[in-house]
Amino acid sequence: MSLLNLLVVGLFPAVVIFAALRDATTMTIPNWLCGLGAVLFVPAALISGMNMSTAGIALAVGFASLVAGIGLFAARFVGGGDAKLFAVCGLWLGWPSWIEFVMWTAVAGGGLAVALLGARKLAAQWPVRMPDWTSRLLSPGGDIPYGIAICVGALCAFPDSPVMHAVRVASGI
Repeated sequence: MSLLNLLVVGLFPAVVIFAALRDATTMTIPNWLCGLGAVLFVPAALISGMNMSTAGIALAVGFASLVAGIGLFAARFVGGGDAKLFAVCGLWLGWPSWIEFVMWTAVAGGGLAVALLGARKLAAQWPVRMPDWTSRLLSPGGDIPYGIAICVGALCAFPDSPVMHAVRVASGI
């Protein structure tokens, strides 16, 4: 595998992992990070040798994911950063990996919610001194950093994505 293809393979995971960490610690996902994730798709598609029809479908999936994310944000199910990260994931994961992504994200989101509810209950019973971000994360009735679940779903679906398929074909793997 060439160094450029290796770089392509690492870009998307780096973006979603950084977004999950930011969401966990600040309850925000920066616009610049989502923008960077979207912009990096173009050189990744070119370097990996992805064909135009596959790239076009990925663009359509990304746009549909943005529309779905806006709907989830309007219904107050997710935050604005989560909606934008969801769209970036749709772009990178394309079709049909998007279906796997959504399923893994839902499973991870449910697990995250159950884990946070349990951790919040324990933290309320045994209060200890914690960093501010941990206190915010474990405060009863607090928000859930859904960027973590989106990251897990994205990382689970990425190996089957069109980008990874193009990298494997280009590398002869």
